[in-house]
Amino acid sequence: MSVSSTPLAEPLSNAALIRRLLGLTWRYRLGCLKVLGIQLVLLTMGLAGLSLTGLGIDYIRHQISPPAPVLHATATAAARAPGHFIDISMLPSTWEPIEVIALLAGFILLLALCRALLNYTYLISINILLQQELVVDLRAVIYDKLQQLSFRFFDANSTGSIITRVTGDVQSVRMFLDQVLFQSVIMLVSLTVYVIYMVSLHPMLTVACLATTPILALISFWFSKKIQPAYAQNRTLVEKLVQYLAESIQGIAVTKGFGREAENRAKFEALNRAVFNQQLGIFWRVSLFSPAVGILTRINMIILLGYGGWLVMHNQLPLGTGLVVFAGLLEQFSGQVNNIAGVVNSVQQSLIGARRVFEVMDAPIEVRSAPDAMPVPKLKGAVRFERVEFSYSGIDPVLRDINLEVKPGQCVAILGATGAGKSVLMSLIPRFYDVTGGRLLVDGIDVRHLHLDDLRRNIGLVFQESFLFSNTVAANIAFGHPGATQAQVEKAARIAAAHEFISQLPQGYETVLGESGNTLSGGQRQRLAIARAVLLEPAILLLDDPTAAIDSETEHEIFEALDRAIAGRTTFIVAHRLSTLRRADFIIVMENGRIVQRGSHDELMRIPGPYRHVASLQLVDGKELDPRANQEGAA
Repeated sequence: MSVSSTPLAEPLSNAALIRRLLGLTWRYRLGCLKVLGIQLVLLTMGLAGLSLTGLGIDYIRHQISPPAPVLHATATAAARAPGHFIDISMLPSTWEPIEVIALLAGFILLLALCRALLNYTYLISINILLQQELVVDLRAVIYDKLQQLSFRFFDANSTGSIITRVTGDVQSVRMFLDQVLFQSVIMLVSLTVYVIYMVSLHPMLTVACLATTPILALISFWFSKKIQPAYAQNRTLVEKLVQYLAESIQGIAVTKGFGREAENRAKFEALNRAVFNQQLGIFWRVSLFSPAVGILTRINMIILLGYGGWLVMHNQLPLGTGLVVFAGLLEQFSGQVNNIAGVVNSVQQSLIGARRVFEVMDAPIEVRSAPDAMPVPKLKGAVRFERVEFSYSGIDPVLRDINLEVKPGQCVAILGATGAGKSVLMSLIPRFYDVTGGRLLVDGIDVRHLHLDDLRRNIGLVFQESFLFSNTVAANIAFGHPGATQAQVEKAARIAAAHEFISQLPQGYETVLGESGNTLSGGQRQRLAIARAVLLEPAILLLDDPTAAIDSETEHEIFEALDRAIAGRTTFIVAHRLSTLRRADFIIVMENGRIVQRGSHDELMRIPGPYRHVASLQLVDGKELDPRANQEGAA
């Protein structure tokens, strides 16, 4: 079954994506403000510690060698350290120098301890906000959205792609908040404060030391544009790797059966190596960008030593609260500028991943209950197709002009070659897809006017390969009715002829099944699937070739269960074996999305056509051929 449409939302532009991410951040604004508030306090305390260090240096220098007389007003102002938290004149003049130094050292130590405590609080707060709240909530939102999306979405998107979006790509949203948004705000505030502080110390020295900053901004912008395609390609390669890994695990039996382990290892290694090589290319680019930024910031320090040293020697700038503090500010300024490389790197990674997350969140929900949907707790089971058409793409119809009426309690068998539209026809009844033409009515009501949950709770499903969950037998049977009592579960199991083998399991109904029920035989899995369907006491039962993958002996056991399950229920059953087709009240034969024959087995056997041709292949001297007999004869 090919699907030409891809029901994902249109990719967002970077500007729209950033607006969405900011909107998401607004939902956690209290936590974000707390984190940013802690960072602002840390910034203030860092500046205070730096000023105290400079003050201590000036005090020591003053005690060793009193400064020469200052002739200019600007020099006097500089000596008084404008913009500082305190200056030398505020220190106790009656104290011994060692006492003053001890006081300053005590303040610096106290600030360091407070900063350590606040840093610990910051790390705890941001982890709770981003990892425990945002990531958990976002995954829950995406999972909830996946539960609402139609089969068309899962037809069009691989399992690996969906898993990658729910796991790895969600972390990209976390990265945007932590390594882009928070870091950008902190960087902007810090740089502004540093510049204001440096200007207060000496405006011209500030201009000279920061002359390379515009060049840094241009380089960062250019690098951001150049690196984005590489991150997009990396996501694609990782998705292919995850998809191949998922398929390899699911198809391990086929791999071992055909002895393809070595080839699979080689292909996985090639995909893995492609991801590595592509990531290595990104690493080299980022590694070149960071030193380039570092060199430009080192130029600032050279200017400071030259020009700032000249100012100190000419008594136009204090050594401690002037040059040393300026050097500390410039070092921190350069450190924040160096972070631009990390932010640019994180921006591209986070935007690409976040875009993929929002594509799922914005994917259209094609099948949902209408606002005025009619609640119907219990249906009778009358089903009517009126000129129904269906197309995945809107261009090539899969079903054409389907007219069919099934009365409550009737059983209709559907026969047709692969791709004839049998499974799609049944998928329209529980609205796995909506018709694209005509109407499908249940109890005389268009299914699109029924409440979706009510409709599906009245329909039991048994697939060709029934999926079981890694849970207890009882939980699997009661999957559609979690509140069912043990008596109800056992009753459904008896109807499905499953009670006997369940009782022989190690813990009976409390036995935990392996992944997909792989610890059970095919016939046992089918009987549990039938029990799961009949527990709902559905008005309509859909059986998609439930005996195709089992042997004749097991088929006989399954039919005993099916006969009890079908009784009194409207039943649609896709089948190819005469033993199944004969059980139906009437049969429809499908070709190329159309119903080409309909009638009972006896009626269709009297008419030349596809049904009689298929049936004749299974008859020898008027008796149904046992498929095992062909195998024995061939041997």
